[in-house]
Amino acid sequence: MRINSRTAMTPDLGTLLRYWRDVRGRSQLDLSLDTGISQRQISFIESGRSVPGRETLMAIAGVLDVPLRERNALLLAAGYAPMFPEGAWNSMEMKSVTDALTRILRQHEPYPALVMDRYWNVLMTNEAAPLFFGCFRDMAARERPRNMLHLMFDPEGMRPFVANWPDVARSLFERVYRESIGRVVDEKTRELLAALLAYPDVDSDWKNPVAIGFMPVIPLGFIKDGRRLDYFSMVTTVGTPQTVAAQELRIECMFPADEATEIHHAAMMGAAAHGITL
Repeated sequence: MRINSRTAMTPDLGTLLRYWRDVRGRSQLDLSLDTGISQRQISFIESGRSVPGRETLMAIAGVLDVPLRERNALLLAAGYAPMFPEGAWNSMEMKSVTDALTRILRQHEPYPALVMDRYWNVLMTNEAAPLFFGCFRDMAARERPRNMLHLMFDPEGMRPFVANWPDVARSLFERVYRESIGRVVDEKTRELLAALLAYPDVDSDWKNPVAIGFMPVIPLGFIKDGRRLDYFSMVTTVGTPQTVAAQELRIECMFPADEATEIHHAAMMGAAAHGITL
């Protein structure tokens, strides 16, 4: 189905395809070899002299690893209807996914686990997550939606309790780039990075991190009552997503990095659950 009307704000197809080729560092010849589409046809598409069929356009998008939301933009620019639903993460079409997320979160107790969108806004948590962060800050006082990056960088958030703050800040900046959808930092992500850099005592060089030591992971250390607790995270995404929301979800599970942390975590969480201060 072709859509004839376009808004004045919609970029043309050739501009979008050139953008994605540049992002992926691919020449027209590279794209031709990988898709089986002639370099002449690709040139015609980018110059606006030819409009590809949906299948051809999606073949190009697949080779360029274009995220689903942006594939819809390509389709619209070519005059086609979007292929990938853009409903909310908690819509009925996502029920099977959110049910699975609920099971993952529940099974990770007693350690914190949460589901975030592409901009690190928290969408779901298990019971352990707010209990854990509540051991350090009054989470009820923070505005929703709660954003994990703001929580970590904010001096009124978790930052004063982070033992290895510069290393953690560098690693978080690195993760923003590494885990961005399609490995592309969009405008909204750039705004988020700018907001993080605006916090006091945040070094702009931290957004260009270098390798730190030879550890398999950079532990996230928290100081609680003079005791250090070290954790690391595992991040999971939905395999073969067919909706925009499914592609943009991320599950982050925290694990104790050592036996001492595991023991003290159990004591701290048990006390918190009963309203006891250790």
